[in-house]
Amino acid sequence: MDAPIGTFAHAWPAPDRLDDLVAPVADAVRHWSGAVPAEQIVYVDTDPEWADTAVFVEHYGRDLLERSANCVVVAGKRGGETTLAACLVLSTTRVDVNGVVRRQLGARKASFAPMDTAVGETGMEYGGITPLGLPADWPVLVDPAVVDLPYVLVGSGRRRGKLLVPGKAFTDLPGAVVLEGLGLPV
Repeated sequence: MDAPIGTFAHAWPAPDRLDDLVAPVADAVRHWSGAVPAEQIVYVDTDPEWADTAVFVEHYGRDLLERSANCVVVAGKRGGETTLAACLVLSTTRVDVNGVVRRQLGARKASFAPMDTAVGETGMEYGGITPLGLPADWPVLVDPAVVDLPYVLVGSGRRRGKLLVPGKAFTDLPGAVVLEGLGLPV
């Protein structure tokens, strides 16, 4: 199969590669019920040495920079309570943690979650966290620019491999909220 974006040596419908995904991501693909068929979610095999965005686009194609999104875990705190959430923004932007995220979570303070927390709570590898397969009670905050793309490159839950996902599919994730201004220019 040819990947819908980018130039990859190997691409498959994600339901055909469940063994290449971490358990929570494989379960999300296995039980997918969104408007976009699961077969339109594509797994591409990539080298974990090139997982970080800047190195990745140098190796797999600069055109992917405008079609890549980063998923980061944030922690909002208020009165001793912590709310974890995921934010999905284009790789060319940064998350407005102290503005849009803080207000959406009703938090007094918001920050990026520590790496141990992000990895432990998601069951995914750091540098490969993806919005598919996150805990169902988490808010998944999505920038509209991500939703507007025909396909978006995101992590697969591991540093090896990526997922190519139709942008509109992110609105079908549990807890998904599309938020204007979530991604700010770098």
